[in-house]
Amino acid sequence: MARTGVSVMERALKHKYPVGATVYFTASNVSRPAATGTYEVIRQLPSEGDDCQYRIKSSTEAFERVARESQLAAS
Repeated sequence: MARTGVSVMERALKHKYPVGATVYFTASNVSRPAATGTYEVIRQLPSEGDDCQYRIKSSTEAFERVARESQLAAS
């Protein structure tokens, strides 16, 4: 049987930012309040819908955040 189409693995979204990258985070008005600014990518997380997700950390906060790729820009 000939193989046609693209498998689910081949369609998987690719993360734009590698672990260790510095990114600019823009908080969403819908989510809880968050500090907009420069963050470091700590971990790449599984995609949610059509948006890759990341765990990010600011040097000014004691905790990590989860951000969608659409909320990040190269810093």
